[in-house]
Amino acid sequence: MSRTTPDYMQLIKKEKLPRHIAIIMDGNGRWAQKRLMPRTFGHRSGMNSLKQVVETCCELGISCLTVFAFSTENWKRPRDEVNYLMNLLVEYINKEIEELHKNGVRLQVLGDYRSLPEKSIKAIDLALNKTAANQGMVFNIALNYGARDEIIRAARLLAKQVEEGLLAVEDINEAAFSRALYTSGLPDPDLLIRTAGEMRVSNFLLWQIAYAEFWFSPLLWPDFNKQELLRAIWEFQQRDRRFGGLKTNGQEGHHA
Repeated sequence: MSRTTPDYMQLIKKEKLPRHIAIIMDGNGRWAQKRLMPRTFGHRSGMNSLKQVVETCCELGISCLTVFAFSTENWKRPRDEVNYLMNLLVEYINKEIEELHKNGVRLQVLGDYRSLPEKSIKAIDLALNKTAANQGMVFNIALNYGARDEIIRAARLLAKQVEEGLLAVEDINEAAFSRALYTSGLPDPDLLIRTAGEMRVSNFLLWQIAYAEFWFSPLLWPDFNKQELLRAIWEFQQRDRRFGGLKTNGQEGHHA
């Protein structure tokens, strides 16, 4: 007897949507290897999942989406794979930028993308400039990103401001530190999704995910689709988010 998959789009409560969804896209290589294909085939197939996720988040009215595309540790991978990923990034931006712009999406990059190949930098700069004034969803792509690097960078920025007399030491607080991060001005992630059954955060948004709900999918990233994202959001809405406090009068601690 087959089970009917719930229609999560109908079950989701629009007033309790996460403002910011962060995703660690994992499993492209394993997906390809299971099919006796090169790892690069998995990366290309994963672009279809990313497209579905971006479109679904726009459809729902999610304020911010952040995806982990390339970490500071990914440089350790074989040179051919790294080169392929850089070229795929350019291809993705060139292919999708008009659609993103039409939907009012504002593209941002988290990380030191200036260290990427010149072709990648040029494509990113054009996309950032084109969407800079858009008022819709903020779409962050984490490239050459590591959370510890980001935290060190923020500490140095604050230290420089103190050194230049622009900031007093006693004024360094959580708000000041958050403003020094790549995600300055954005809400922290409410929901962190990781695919491929892995249950770790891999140096991703360590400061920002302090109160995020974690949701792990067994699906490899190229198999992740709209239905799985909707399921993650629905299950997020079933959780009692207390932010360190206690539930009062039976009310759940969700963000408004």
